[in-house]
Amino acid sequence: MAATPAPPTAPPKPTWDPRSPTPMPWLRPTIRIRLTLLYGGMFLIAGILLLSIIYLLAAQALRTGSQPLFKIVDFDGLKVSSNDCPGIADGNLSLTEFNNAISECIDDQRQVALDNLLSRSLLALLGLAVIAFAFGYAMAGRVLSPLGRITRTARAVAGSDLSRRIELDGPDDELKELADTFDDMLERLQRAFTAQQRFVGNASHELRTPLAINRTLLEVHLSDPDAPVELQQLGKTLLATNERSEQLVEGLLLLARSDNQIVERGPVDLAEVAGQAIDQVASEAESRHVTIRGTRRPAVVKGNGVLLERIALNLVQNAVRYNVPEDGWVEVTTDVQHGQAVLVVSNTGPVVPAYEVENLFEPFRRLRTERTGSDKGVGLGLSIVRSVARAHGGHIYAQPREGGGLVMRVTLPI
Repeated sequence: MAATPAPPTAPPKPTWDPRSPTPMPWLRPTIRIRLTLLYGGMFLIAGILLLSIIYLLAAQALRTGSQPLFKIVDFDGLKVSSNDCPGIADGNLSLTEFNNAISECIDDQRQVALDNLLSRSLLALLGLAVIAFAFGYAMAGRVLSPLGRITRTARAVAGSDLSRRIELDGPDDELKELADTFDDMLERLQRAFTAQQRFVGNASHELRTPLAINRTLLEVHLSDPDAPVELQQLGKTLLATNERSEQLVEGLLLLARSDNQIVERGPVDLAEVAGQAIDQVASEAESRHVTIRGTRRPAVVKGNGVLLERIALNLVQNAVRYNVPEDGWVEVTTDVQHGQAVLVVSNTGPVVPAYEVENLFEPFRRLRTERTGSDKGVGLGLSIVRSVARAHGGHIYAQPREGGGLVMRVTLPI
């Protein structure tokens, strides 16, 4: 008989997380920055063109390089002094040299005047460019402010708050049309989600009563000491099936509840929640020869205690049940890191391929099995964890461990 091949080792998980914030967000080429550069660039181009035209017209008006406007024909007894043209004060100059000196001095003064005009114009253009960029930035922000409102509403909706609306006022332009369209889409989404959650809740509530009646009848029949062995065995099987159905209904109820917005919030310490979850799973871990360890530091968040306890309980239960047969361990830690409360549950267990990790968060999905019966749960545990974490504004990340098992990391805002 051929030996069963060993399962492949899980490939390393990429370190880059697309959900992580973009480094140096102020360097992003936002629309506001691009509009500011466009406005300022157009102003600079227009200013440079205007300055060039003025300079050329001024140079033409001053007749740079042309013949002198006058000429000295006789300078007997003429005495000239000048601070700007000291060369003409020389009394030993001939008439021709004197006229040439005057022409050179006039040309120099024209060039000085043009240079002064150019330098002062450039300074004025620079100052006006700064004002133009600032004015363009302010105007771009004013024009794009409705987009910021739309973005904030979209982020709130992404946090499972479908009741938010933009309700943009102002002129009936393209931005208002976009906001109204977005509001209509949110209205339809909210109706659809509300109808879905109401259906799941009503169906689960309707199933609770017959399941409770079935459990009571089975327990009554099993308590009869005169019942045949075959009937008792059948009753135990039906009771286990009924218990599994009740777990499924409870899971659906909790899933429907956690998808809603969390209204009742209060301070909850993740360390205390994790400790309670460990106490509830301690006997099952002992029966499966699994050791639970880890350091739990205070990490207080604002949320619903019952739902947060369900996060810890589901993660610890999964870590105990999906473990190695002998000498397994589960590590549960809580801490505050980078301004967020962190709950980490890691364990030994079977090797989990990286491409299978995301599928584990889907309802009724299990590792290498889908929608099949199992004595380890109903396949809603991680779906509930992700839904509760999102309802609290947090996230859950899963990473395969080298050698087998998973590292589940839940981050929640403080």
